[in-house]
Amino acid sequence: MKIAFAAASLLSIFAAHANIVQPAPLVSIATHDSFFNQLKALCGKAFAGKTVVDTPAAPGFEGALIMHVRRCTDTELQIPFHVGDNHSRTWIITKTGSGLSLKHDHRHKDGSHDEQTMYGGHTVDAGWPNVQSFPADQYSKELFAANGSAQSIGNTWQMYVYPEQFTYRLVREGREFRVDFDLTQPVSLPPVPWGYAD
Repeated sequence: MKIAFAAASLLSIFAAHANIVQPAPLVSIATHDSFFNQLKALCGKAFAGKTVVDTPAAPGFEGALIMHVRRCTDTELQIPFHVGDNHSRTWIITKTGSGLSLKHDHRHKDGSHDEQTMYGGHTVDAGWPNVQSFPADQYSKELFAANGSAQSIGNTWQMYVYPEQFTYRLVREGREFRVDFDLTQPVSLPPVPWGYAD
């Protein structure tokens, strides 16, 4: 009887512990879900873009601009942004439970991380079903300061997704950069981004 009681007690402890360690379901809101799901619906497709604002003009975005909604789960989207033969950039959009995160994964050709990588921001409000803003997070601000890019501390990245167009936009004091992608005409899939595998 004592053994059975002890076994039952242990089982109840294990059960209680199991309940404690179970991850909480992600909290999400309608505007974030709609934005995320519209991008997710493009999974597996690539689209050509063009720079429509670059003020002041900065080098580094010459060549064909291609976004590829490459990998999608219920909580994460991986979207490589190819610039000509440069396959170093991947946007990562993640549901965090308190909103949406945008990170820029920058790699070298050998797959190693650039010293300035995984910077980005997090939503601070509901945004809209078609538009979300990502002000620079603390990690990014410290990274920019450490790497001599203090002007980027004020960065806010914005993404717009509409039936016919996707827009990636960067704004800060004295700087605006915007690329529009045509969602009506999918293009051939680009190479695997640096540091990733099929």
